[in-house]
Amino acid sequence: MANLRTAMDSQFWDQPISSSQTLEGCAYSIPGDPFPLEVTRASKALRVQQLSVLGNGFPLGTIPSFSPTSTKDLGSFSLQSLFLKLATSNSWLGLIGQFRPKKLISSIKGEFTNADEFEWPAFKDVAKHVFDKSIYSLGLFSQISLSSSSVLLSTERHGDKRRPRYKMMLWHELPDHDITLEAAWPGLFLDQKGKYWDVPESISLDMSSLPSESGFQYRFGVHKNSGHPQPVNTLNGEVPCALMPGLCAKAAFSYEKRKDFWRQKEKVDDTAVKTDRGKVRHPSFDMRLSEPHAAISGIIGMLLHCIG
Repeated sequence: MANLRTAMDSQFWDQPISSSQTLEGCAYSIPGDPFPLEVTRASKALRVQQLSVLGNGFPLGTIPSFSPTSTKDLGSFSLQSLFLKLATSNSWLGLIGQFRPKKLISSIKGEFTNADEFEWPAFKDVAKHVFDKSIYSLGLFSQISLSSSSVLLSTERHGDKRRPRYKMMLWHELPDHDITLEAAWPGLFLDQKGKYWDVPESISLDMSSLPSESGFQYRFGVHKNSGHPQPVNTLNGEVPCALMPGLCAKAAFSYEKRKDFWRQKEKVDDTAVKTDRGKVRHPSFDMRLSEPHAAISGIIGMLLHCIG
């Protein structure tokens, strides 16, 4: 059912997807395009939170990552680490660093291969390659949580890129509704062919209803793109129409119905394990697996949009 919902949503809205192209770890699908098969929906856990947990299982907290680049000498392999983490009851601040070793190793190898003997000028050239900014990336991320709102601010700079990335997100909770304001300079999108695109300015404002027992949901939104989209990991290509400059307002309505043919309700004894200290409850790691069932589901929806 989750895959069916994702396929439906991708026809109407840009969906957050996991991506290693940015330190934030997130890009967006293109509205109206089929959802890319090789990607997954972005985790609700932010990249800083993921690195904070994963770093405990790697030496020195350094986590390997794989992200192809348009510059071949940089390579696709990189190492990421969480350098700084400051957290309070309602806010946190994190600094992420990334290092691409391929170019550095190749450059040092070339210096000593071309040198006749180990001389001081050769070591000076090695130091020059170590401080080459194109192999480093830094990202600063912060979040402030208020009573019913959360603000996420982030900026990251890749040494091989001309301009930094900035992003701002605001979540606000209303009774049975969520309001999201998001702005990115530039916004990163992924088309169905696996090509990434940078939109110089992408701003969106959405209000969506929360899932209800009746199955009826709706969403309203306004999306504005400015500037000509630029390819990220390819030299050329046809720009998707949905990324062209302009203002677009959308309203979507959907009705979801699910019918169980058979369902076995979970009982207390199903998750209880006898130990020396008595019975200990071990719930299922996935709620969808806690109750075996057979069901049929369906979603029907409608989209209204105005492009200006």
